[in-house]
Amino acid sequence: MIEELKKLDREDIMVIVGGVIPRKDYQFLFDAGAVSVFGPGSKISEATISIMEILLKTFEE
Repeated sequence: MIEELKKLDREDIMVIVGGVIPRKDYQFLFDAGAVSVFGPGSKISEATISIMEILLKTFEE
């Protein structure tokens, strides 16, 4: 998905990943361009705060 977004010149779209993702794959996802990864057991409230912090930081730049 990230590669396709790059091809469309839409690197402004942040990719956030969630689901049953092995921890060993997190770094690969970050290296590919994901801005955050939420695996099993992620608390919705904490994920929401994290996403809001990412968005706020982006708008500050």
